Amino acid sequence: MRLKPVNARDLSLETLRLFTGRTPLLTAGDRNICNPMTIGWGGLGELWQKPVCTVYVRQSRYTFQFMESHDYFTVSVLPESCRDALHLCGSKSGRDLDKIAACGLTVRYGAGDAPFFDEAELVLVCRKLYAQDMKPECVIDQAAAEPFYKQGDWHRMYVGEVVEAYQA
Repeated sequence: MRLKPVNARDLSLETLRLFTGRTPLLTAGDRNICNPMTIGWGGLGELWQKPVCTVYVRQSRYTFQFMESHDYFTVSVLPESCRDALHLCGSKSGRDLDKIAACGLTVRYGAGDAPFFDEAELVLVCRKLYAQDMKPECVIDQAAAEPFYKQGDWHRMYVGEVVEAYQA
């Protein structure tokens, strides 16, 4: 076990680098069944005097059902040495493949039995606080959003309180 608990408020993170310079794994589920997927959109901040992580999941994704049925999710930032695992988790569906077994990742569990990966450099364990569907009629900058929704399939936004954080 190389990850050590840290206080989420003590983390020094560059939000844009976390979600654009890296490819985190969003994982939802529990000890019985779970699914990881790569994410490129997200944010870190504070809401209601709580440290939060915001993630976005399309309703067509397999992970969506786990996000809906569980109160916790995790965001795991894997090192460059795990690039193949990240590629697999971003290109294959958990409906067709046990991605964790295929990647050989070591699962650990945080609050709410939320699964994350021991190989990670950073893990955020989050308890859902808020969820809302993104809607085309709410978009102010249509030109910015349009390339991502040509086929529809809008995201649901989840805001989770960071209740545990682990760092290598």
